[in-house]
Amino acid sequence: MREPYELLIFDWDGTLMDSAASIAEAIQAACADLGLPVPSTLQARYVIGLGLTDAMRHILPDLPESEYPKMVDRYRLHFLKRDGGTTLFDGAREMIEDLRERGYMLAVATGKSRRGLDRALEGTGLRGMFDATRCADEGFAKPHPGMLLNILDTLATPAEKALMIGDTTHDLNMANAAGVAAAAITHGAHEREALVECQPLVIVNNLQELRNWLLPSS
Repeated sequence: MREPYELLIFDWDGTLMDSAASIAEAIQAACADLGLPVPSTLQARYVIGLGLTDAMRHILPDLPESEYPKMVDRYRLHFLKRDGGTTLFDGAREMIEDLRERGYMLAVATGKSRRGLDRALEGTGLRGMFDATRCADEGFAKPHPGMLLNILDTLATPAEKALMIGDTTHDLNMANAAGVAAAAITHGAHEREALVECQPLVIVNNLQELRNWLLPSS
């Protein structure tokens, strides 16, 4: 690895799970159901990883907060219809298993709800592979550093020994705010140009490139 990191913290949707398109489509379908302005795919993908309130304010700035529950209900309905068809990105399972075997601590910091992440971990068979997980409904959402700081505290790891890996500017800005180094991957929700502006240590195109960067001698 390029630096002596002890803890690798992964985002979930768009980083390990190939779900960004399904999330964006579910957001658009929910808006259509309720007769609300349907965001572009770019706008819908931008809010992936944000907390509920921030996401709603971005894509539906004129929607009263009292109407958020209706939007959330429709979104969940459409996402669950698509959820069964989402899979891990190629090489995700093998990389996680390899990193764990090599003794690295692994964690997840995600904009998903706890219920959603638990369902995903169970469905992918990755439950038990992570030393800590933190979700958006358990405290501050991205890009606030709270999730990362909680993981660092839980695993008694200094910030300089941790690396955040994600596919959105929300992941990278969270890492910057927590004083944690970051690596970006372009196969998820946000465009390379936006990721570059956050100045991650490295930008890779897929998990194989990430694995080669993390474990150059393997």
